Amino acid sequence: MERKIKIFQIGCGKMSKLILKYATEKNCEIVGAVDCNPDLIGKDIGCLFESENLGITISESSELDQLLNKTKPDIAILTTMSVLNDIGDILRICAKNGINTITTCEEAFFAENSNPTLFEEINRLAKATNCTIVGCGYQDVFWGNLITTLAGSTHQITKIKGSSSYNVEDYGIALADAHGAGFTKERFENEIASVDNITDEERQKLIQNREFMASYMWNVVGWLADKLNLKIKNINQKCIPIVAEENLYSETLDMIVEKGYVRGMSAVVTAATEEDILIEAECIGKIYTEHECDRNEWTIFGEPDTTIVIDKPKTAELTCADVVNRIPDVINADSGFLSTSKLSNPEYRGNDLNTYIIK
Repeated sequence: MERKIKIFQIGCGKMSKLILKYATEKNCEIVGAVDCNPDLIGKDIGCLFESENLGITISESSELDQLLNKTKPDIAILTTMSVLNDIGDILRICAKNGINTITTCEEAFFAENSNPTLFEEINRLAKATNCTIVGCGYQDVFWGNLITTLAGSTHQITKIKGSSSYNVEDYGIALADAHGAGFTKERFENEIASVDNITDEERQKLIQNREFMASYMWNVVGWLADKLNLKIKNINQKCIPIVAEENLYSETLDMIVEKGYVRGMSAVVTAATEEDILIEAECIGKIYTEHECDRNEWTIFGEPDTTIVIDKPKTAELTCADVVNRIPDVINADSGFLSTSKLSNPEYRGNDLNTYIIK
């Protein structure tokens, strides 16, 4: 592509600051932005990442449809909510306008195993207008392609076990709420943990009715099985609250999480496959104390056993860099709501992003 890639930003919170910085440094052109925060409406987009004014004003989210039609971007970047139901209307608008879309929505990483009804609806819309919708971010590499690459050097696999921790303060209110940060233990039990205390049949009914609250690793386990050509025969999850042992201030929540209240959770997803490979993945999202840090650890058990540990990964920055590096992949891909398990492996993009467009 000879011209710059035109991008439209949907959601101007914490993640957009890095994404737009990285995208403009790779010579992309921001053509529009929307948000629902009244403190941001009317401001120049450059204020998000300490740039000079770019001549693009942040507009009301209600104007998204007409702005997409007017600006006709090559791709929209959606960084708002973590659950597919919460971004369904936005994805419908993007698909209706034929706009390629990349999102940090964690459930969109492999939505077909947690919300297949909405996934299929968006998939049909995107195919009808010849655009592509993809969810990606940190999990694309550190919970996904890194693990399947290690599997490629393993003779026999019996189990894949992973654990990853991250600070909910590095993201936004949607992720904090999804982890129960600031909840009482009773509220956590009623709104998050209770969904695990059901039969497989009850869970499947929730999934079909678009009512299942999947933890992030639910979609990651589905992604891993898909990438490794494994067939899941049974899958379950358990969400456990992590309680504050001292008062902790949360900038994201703008409150003090008092001792005895929930500061996050551990979610463990376990899947048995027809190939007799067990996948067990845990994500730990919480408001950190002073001495805690991010950590990513995975072990492939088999012949041979292999463990990889990454201490103190810059999870937010890595998420945003993956999104930007994936932009050419999304534009080049076939139409539909695709998982990155169906795309080529992530690549470093050292040049202007438009030079990687082959369409």
